[in-house]
Amino acid sequence: MSRVANSPVEVPAGVTVTLDGQEISVKGSNGTLAHTIHSSVAVSQEEGVLKFAAKDGAKQSRALAGTTRALVNNMVQGTGQGFEKKLVLQGVGYRAKAAGKTVDLTLGFSHPVVYTLPEGVKAESPSQTEIVLKSADKQLLGQVAAEIRAFRPPEPYKGKGVRYADEFVHRKEAKKK
Repeated sequence: MSRVANSPVEVPAGVTVTLDGQEISVKGSNGTLAHTIHSSVAVSQEEGVLKFAAKDGAKQSRALAGTTRALVNNMVQGTGQGFEKKLVLQGVGYRAKAAGKTVDLTLGFSHPVVYTLPEGVKAESPSQTEIVLKSADKQLLGQVAAEIRAFRPPEPYKGKGVRYADEFVHRKEAKKK
């Protein structure tokens, strides 16, 4: 049984948490995020600390309390510090260029791939083979990174494709004659 909900979420200075019934909103230097809490989870706020508990002792309520605690912790961390994901392009001629709200990718197709970033996600390209994505919303950031990676996932023979910076691609041996 998980005990995630038992540890409280500490709210750092510069981050404001507002509880309004089952609605929670977190405001910080990187923006504002909101979430609706399930009716079987109780949230209490005391002196910069948020505590989560299941209203009844049901197994699903305890699980939802832990999930809610993790989501709110990500919201607090995201609005305070923000999250960052780094993608690396490997392959001859593979390039990326972040321009405003779009990321232009050259991935070996007969056409360039233009990906439009959703609201709340920023992209930078420090070099032609790197993309750095930044956002306050961890879930949205992971989704955007996965969608960009899905255009050309790394293949196991030469390792070409779009991969996360910390991703290990298991390489296969080529066919023998």
